[in-house]
Formats: sequence, C-alpha cells, structure tokens
Amino acid sequence: MKLTLLGTAGSEMVPVYGCECSVCTQAQNDPSLRREKASALLEHNGHKLLLDANAPDLLKRFPSGSIDTILLTHYHMDHVISLFDLRTGKGPTIPVFSPDDPRGCDDLYKHPGCLDFSSRAKPFEPFHWQDITITPLPLIHSKLCLGYGFEYQGKCFAYLTDTNGLPPETEAWLAQRNVEWMIIDCSFPPIECEQLRLSKNHNDISQILDISERCQPANMGLTHLSHTLLEWAHAHPEFFNQSLHLLRDNQEIKI
Repeated sequence: MKLTLLGTAGSEMVPVYGCECSVCTQAQNDPSLRREKASALLEHNGHKLLLDANAPDLLKRFPSGSIDTILLTHYHMDHVISLFDLRTGKGPTIPVFSPDDPRGCDDLYKHPGCLDFSSRAKPFEPFHWQDITITPLPLIHSKLCLGYGFEYQGKCFAYLTDTNGLPPETEAWLAQRNVEWMIIDCSFPPIECEQLRLSKNHNDISQILDISERCQPANMGLTHLSHTLLEWAHAHPEFFNQSLHLLRDNQEIKI
C-alpha cells in the first residue's frame, strides 16, 4: 500500500488569502511550502482510491478510468468540491463510499452523473477494497463524519480527518491494533481553555498528544494544518520527533 497526501491544509489552505504571517509569506515566495485542502490517494495492486475529492488538479491528475473508488469522510463542501466537476465527465462509473448522510452536499445525489453514491459506510461495519479491509470509524465533527482504518496482511493505518477529539469507541478500536501510521487532523496550537477547545471542529496539539498516549500509534502524521498551527510548530520544534510528523503535500507513505 502507498498513501500519497494530495493536500494537508484546512479549507483556507496555505498561504491564506491576504495573510502576511511568516508561514503565509514564505509559502507565497516558495511554491513547495503551499498546502491544498486535506485529501489523499491510496494505491494498491495497480488501483487507485481517493480519500475525499477536493484536489484542484484532480481532473488533470487522474484521467478518466484511473480512479477505481472514492471514499468520503463527510459532505462538507471543502472535501467534495471536485466531485461537481468529476460527475459531468465521460467514462466508467466511479463508486463513492460515504457516510450515511441523507442530505449529501447540494445536488450531488440528484445529479450524480458518472458517480455512484449508493454505497454507504456504516460505523464499524468493515468492507473490502483490493483485499484491504476498511473499517469506518466515527469522528466528532459538525457534520456526520467518518475516519477509516485500513488493514492488510497484519499492517494497519488510520485516516482521521475532520475531528475534535475521538469518540471512546474509535479510540478503543485503534488502541487494540498495532497502528503503523495514524493520519489525523490537527488544526490548532494548544488551546488552554477546555471549553473553547471543545467548541472547535478540529483538534489542537494538546488533543493530539493525548490521543497518541492512549492509542500508541508507531507514527502520527498531522494533516488539516492551519497557518497558525504551522507558525506555532516552527516556534516549538521540540514537540516533534521521529514518531510525530507535520505532513506535507505530495508526501508518500508506504505501509
């Protein structure tokens, strides 16, 4: 299995429009530091599975017939926006697995085009893709949202975005396995006020450290990164080590 991070930022991306902070200024001057909205590509046995569909170059990057399956975490616009272009295309029908959200996003269900939205992912009900067992894992978000655990020949990794903490049953599922990589949402620097932290839609770095302690993944890769989190991270490099990573766009992870 090979996972490629197509994007590692939140909906505002990096650089943020009009922002002159150090992170955004550097990204304006160096294209390699820019970050697109969080999504990923899983490749296995010559097949391709998209995790969310928001890459700005999706149609160019993946010609007709090259996408085997799409797996959605949730139906917020910033995670599905490329589906509106993809659905009007020609070629084989693409199955889309997604949470059982009756509303979806805008008119995707009504006018699916070449997309098939009939497959629903249910919490802790595994299904298979290319001999990989995929288990939907509930997350905590403002819209029905799932992360996914991937298991193949004794290897396991998890993709967990967008979330504010983890439900106990999801933590238990992860803690019971030897998770080689946990790719997880981290949008904020430490938020001291617990009430304020819990009001957010995404993790702060303190929640990440707590989740790491409870679930014990071998590697923790942070995605859905904001410019404020990145600016804090640059000022506090001691928080990061060989097992806690700031992921970057187009980074490849082999499982």
